Amino acid sequence: MSNLRNNWKLQEVLNLFDKSFNELLFDAHEIHIANHKKDMVQVCTLLSIKTGGCPEDCGYCSQSIHSEDPIEATPLMSLEEVKKHVKQARDQGSTRFCMGAAWRRPSNQNIDRVIKMVEIVHDLGMESCVTLGMLSEDQAIRLSKSGLNYYNHNLDTSRDYYAKVISTRNYQDRLNTLKYVREAGIKVCSGGILGLGESRKDRAELLIELANLDQHPESVPINMLVQMEGTRLYDNEKIDELEFIRTIAITRIMMPNTYVRLSAGRESMTDSMQALCFYAGGNSVFYGEELLTAPNVEVEEDRKLFNNLGMKIEGETKQINKLNKEKALDLDKKQNTYNLKLIN
Repeated sequence: MSNLRNNWKLQEVLNLFDKSFNELLFDAHEIHIANHKKDMVQVCTLLSIKTGGCPEDCGYCSQSIHSEDPIEATPLMSLEEVKKHVKQARDQGSTRFCMGAAWRRPSNQNIDRVIKMVEIVHDLGMESCVTLGMLSEDQAIRLSKSGLNYYNHNLDTSRDYYAKVISTRNYQDRLNTLKYVREAGIKVCSGGILGLGESRKDRAELLIELANLDQHPESVPINMLVQMEGTRLYDNEKIDELEFIRTIAITRIMMPNTYVRLSAGRESMTDSMQALCFYAGGNSVFYGEELLTAPNVEVEEDRKLFNNLGMKIEGETKQINKLNKEKALDLDKKQNTYNLKLIN
């Protein structure tokens, strides 16, 4: 087990970026297999339960009312619709169900509705995660009491570069939400986006912010910017593939026990690029054809890739056994009902 650190300095992280590519990946892989099961990937499903109409001006997001052609706001999804999506995700092998809503900050009434959705996720045997924007301390406590497993709130980029991406909130707002979530006993999911126009120094500083929290996030999603037409960052230069893989490797080195998730942008990655990311310590993906409003890899394509790489889905055998047990119980109930009809 690698020693966990919360005192990373900028120059030592920049030195990691300067390592030869092969040496960096080898070091990251060694740390990965010392702290996680080899060739195992966690799959999560992300559902937008309320899309569009967000007052924030995040330069990458088509859900913002500040984009040139903003997505029309939708009402909060019904519980019946959420349950249908949760069942589908579970049957496809996901073990964590994440729900996102385009709010700056949820109202207490909306928290009530989301808590009912969290209960649905748990009733169907999956871990729960939500991303709802900024939270108050009281809201974090209420979500914790509901049994919520994870709260996602990305830092997006470095403290210094943040204002060039978002102006409607500041960096400390995001850190405060992470603090409330952690203190409430909810696991933290927080990462960033590469390709916002940031420098390598900004990428290093983002990872330092995450790794130097009092406790490392349990999940760190690393997104590659999906260029959404109409957003301010639509014409940004794409990040170099090797630089993205380097960042995955350094994330693994700095946060050995954390799930490092390949998130948005994966649909444009080649199989070989994803394979190198997995070797470098990536061990989680979002599963399903859509991530909020961005496209994602189809489930069957992912299964084909995992099979080609000799990777297994974490918890899938347990999930399948549970589903088979549920089906057997259902058949028993039907048979008993049929037998009672014959007797009567």
